[in-house]
Amino acid sequence: MPVYNTAPFLREAIDSILNQTLTDFELILIDDASTDESASILHAYSDERIRIIQNEKNLGLAVSLNKATRVSKGKFIARMDGDDVSLAHRLELQASQLQKLPHHSVVCSTCILIDEQGNKIGKWKDDSQYLTAKKIRAKLPSNNCIVHPSIIMRRELLLEYFYDPEQSAAEDYDLWLRMAAEGVMFHKFEEPLVLHRIRKQSFTRERQHNVFFKLFRIKIIFLFHGLIKGQANGFMAKTLLYAMIDLIKGAAKEIKKGIKR
Repeated sequence: MPVYNTAPFLREAIDSILNQTLTDFELILIDDASTDESASILHAYSDERIRIIQNEKNLGLAVSLNKATRVSKGKFIARMDGDDVSLAHRLELQASQLQKLPHHSVVCSTCILIDEQGNKIGKWKDDSQYLTAKKIRAKLPSNNCIVHPSIIMRRELLLEYFYDPEQSAAEDYDLWLRMAAEGVMFHKFEEPLVLHRIRKQSFTRERQHNVFFKLFRIKIIFLFHGLIKGQANGFMAKTLLYAMIDLIKGAAKEIKKGIKR
C-alpha cells in the first residue's frame, strides 16, 4: 500500500486490510514522503503484520511499488491504495482463485466508486462491462478496464515485469499492456471487492488534461519498448491502431477547444 498524503482516509484503508478474513499476510506500507499526518498514522499501528518503508523524498508511485515488491516476502502480491477500502473477504477469495490458475495470471475484481465522504456514487462503466479474460484482453488495446487496487498476482510474475517509472501517468495500464502482449490473462470477480475512492482534486486535475493525448503517449511508449525487445504481434498492432485513433481524437478535441475560445 503506497501512501502519499491520504491521512483523512488512511486508517479506514489500513483497517480494511488488517480485518481481512485471510489473516496470514504482511502489509507493506510505503510512505512516499507525505507532508500531512500520514506518517504519524502509520507509526501508531503495532500490528506485527505491518512493515513500514519510509521514502526520504517523494519517488512516485511506480518506484515505490517496485521498491515494496523487491522487499516483499509473500508468495502473492495484492495491491491496495491509501484512500480505498477492501471488503473483508477480498484477499481470501482472490488468493483461493489465484491458486487454481496458471503462473501467468492476474486476478482482479470490479469496484464500487465512493466519494470523499464514503458515499457510494456508482460503478466504473468499463470495469463492470468487461468481465471475462477474453473481453478484458480485447478491451486493453483501447483503454484500461482493470481497477489497480483490486489486483493480486504471484510475486514472481510482478518481478518479471515491474512498473515502468517512465509511465508515471498510468503505470498500471502500461503494466497490463506489457503483460497482455506476452499472454498474461486477467481474471475478474464480477462481485465488487474494493471501494474505490474518487477524490475531487484528482478528478478535477484529470479533466483538465486531454485524455486522448495521454492514452496516445502511454501506448506509444509501450509499443516503443516492445519493439526494442523485438516484440511484434497482433495485440501490439491493435494497440497501435487505437493509439492513432487517440491521436486523431485528441487533435480534434484541441481544435474544438480553440474554436470555442
